[in-house]
Amino acid sequence: MWGGRFAEGPSAIMREINASIPFDKALWREDIRASKAHVAMLGAQGIVSEQDAAAIADGLDTIAAEYERDGVPEDWDLEDIHMTVEARLTELIGPVAGRLHTARSRNDQVATDFRLWVRAANRRAIAAIAALREALLDRADEHAGTIMPGFTHLQTAQPVTLGHHLLAYYEMLSRDAARFAAADERLDECPLGSAALAGTGFPIDRDATARALGFACPTRNSLDAVSDRDFALDYCMAASQCAIHLSRLAEELILWASQPFGFASLPDQLSTGSSIMPQKRNPDAAELVRGHAGRIIGAGTALMVTMKGLPLAYSKDMQDDKPPVFEAANLLDLSLAAMTGMIAETEFHEEAMRAAAEAGYATATDLADWLVREADVPFREAHHITGEAVALADRKGCALDQLPLDELQAIDPRVDERVFAALSVEHSVASRSSYGGTAPDQVRLRVAEAREALPASHAQEEPR
Repeated sequence: MWGGRFAEGPSAIMREINASIPFDKALWREDIRASKAHVAMLGAQGIVSEQDAAAIADGLDTIAAEYERDGVPEDWDLEDIHMTVEARLTELIGPVAGRLHTARSRNDQVATDFRLWVRAANRRAIAAIAALREALLDRADEHAGTIMPGFTHLQTAQPVTLGHHLLAYYEMLSRDAARFAAADERLDECPLGSAALAGTGFPIDRDATARALGFACPTRNSLDAVSDRDFALDYCMAASQCAIHLSRLAEELILWASQPFGFASLPDQLSTGSSIMPQKRNPDAAELVRGHAGRIIGAGTALMVTMKGLPLAYSKDMQDDKPPVFEAANLLDLSLAAMTGMIAETEFHEEAMRAAAEAGYATATDLADWLVREADVPFREAHHITGEAVALADRKGCALDQLPLDELQAIDPRVDERVFAALSVEHSVASRSSYGGTAPDQVRLRVAEAREALPASHAQEEPR
């Protein structure tokens, strides 16, 4: 490949550090697809003959069938997937294979292949997030009225419904889907035809290759086109944010499935046992989702650090752009699938959740609100009165609604028997009926709105 420029071939060290075929062979489908689009354009433009274009296209189809059947061979002397395909094409059809590389470079070739791969990863993520959002909606609807404690600082704060809690993650994942969609829109430009960095003197039709590969348009600057990896960074940033949300949800499921909480039992197929303690039921899938978040975030950081100091245009550092993106995508795909299964199949223990909501003075705010609403007490004063009532209940070891009326009136005489209706957990959640609140009616309304907004058919991975 290096031709007459060098008297000697690469040393063993150079051969090993330079080869990317062990990982960029993952791009073989994209490479063949882009090559077929390129040669079709060369033939249509009369840059190569129709006969040569047809022979090259047939040869590429043969290679695709071989790779699909047998996998991609790794010859490190060929360095990468692009030269691996071209070498096999030469074996199949002879010197005419050399015409395929007319008016292109490996620089615009890899930029195009990688964009195609990342586009498919974006769309896989959008589809997988849609499946998880649907699972959350199903369970939120099922548990619109299931009472549980809401926490701040992991301390019991106010009663909420499980449906409301699950819908919080629906909202997070909706933003994640929007980030992947925005990343997909930004990468919708085709670098093919930018050549090494300056474009080409051949009369190519870049609009034709862009259309053939499903891009909206060609890239507008050849220097930027071959050196840009923003599309890969966009994917990694969206994946990192999504992984953070999945990790938070995984952490809650891990806590809820622990014996001190007892709020949930995770599905058998996503749990494991212990090699020594037969009673154990370990939430390993949830823990791995939580752990994968660190690796996904690390992948994005690795790519940012690789790109941060590179001048225009292409530098060999950019060969290292693909492994972190491939790793992040694989981990995110697994994490989304595992979390969808967990949400769909987890058994929630409603009585334990309700008991916990009743045990932590979670309706204290409702007492303060009642004093404001019914006794015209300024909120700060009502807050102080409620604090005294909580302290009394704590000393007596009872819930707020179990305190005798005369003892409440000793704290403040404006309290009357109507207050007890406001201190139940049912009343508490029902009263939070502001838009987006935890009231069961609000939860059901939000589920209905979300079902209408969620596309009926998921985005599909790009045909390969």
